[in-house]
Amino acid sequence: MARRRLVYEGKAKILYEGPEPGTLIQHFKDDTTAGNGTRKEVIEGKGVLNNRISEHIMGGLNAIGVPTHFIRRLNMREQLVRAVEMIPLEIVVRNLAAGSFSQRLGIEEGTQLPRPIIEFYLKDDKLGDPLVTEEHIIAFNWASQQDIDDIIALALRVNDFLSGLFLGVGIRLVDFKIETGRIWEGDYARIVVADEISPDSCRLWDIKTGRKLDKDVFRRQLGSLSDAYSEVATRLGIMPMPGEEKAGNRRGPKLVH
Repeated sequence: MARRRLVYEGKAKILYEGPEPGTLIQHFKDDTTAGNGTRKEVIEGKGVLNNRISEHIMGGLNAIGVPTHFIRRLNMREQLVRAVEMIPLEIVVRNLAAGSFSQRLGIEEGTQLPRPIIEFYLKDDKLGDPLVTEEHIIAFNWASQQDIDDIIALALRVNDFLSGLFLGVGIRLVDFKIETGRIWEGDYARIVVADEISPDSCRLWDIKTGRKLDKDVFRRQLGSLSDAYSEVATRLGIMPMPGEEKAGNRRGPKLVH
């Protein structure tokens, strides 16, 4: 088998050159980090779960007309995606106060916000991914005003989709992070959702108990991260419910390796 050309390696994923021009292979690692990489562990199977959950979400977004870079899943750890010109921003949509937002503004965690709040962070690990304003973004040419308008519209549509998706399986979407990029079609650039959407990039709380089902389990050492992510996958129908395989009653698609 020919050696694949490495394009980029991040904390949780690797990008390889794709089989066709304009494509990449996105590989999900088991590496798990917190505190901008200051704490790191390998959690077996995490990459498989994130691959499947992100496939489920990105496929759903594509189906309702929200453009993403996702094309299809290739195997248990890899997806075929479109190559995009990444915009160096992390876009965070907040529905409830939590995490750094609560600490920064002194708002009790879990407080319902009056409306979804969108924040922009410069994607730069060395600087700690600082919070930036639209003025910064335009002044330093990270994105144009039209790009920002398109990104906000995309982020709100993603929020509507995810909120409904998770509410239907008893999970509250507290907040989430997306990244975006440009796909050029002639002289016209279209903004699309890129990277991944998974429990690594969302805060997810069980509606009845408030139990955390996201990366905060790792950040705050609240138990097994793989168990939390497996529960999200199970509720979404990506993995069978416990005991279903033995009983021969498979309501949802089986996790394919």
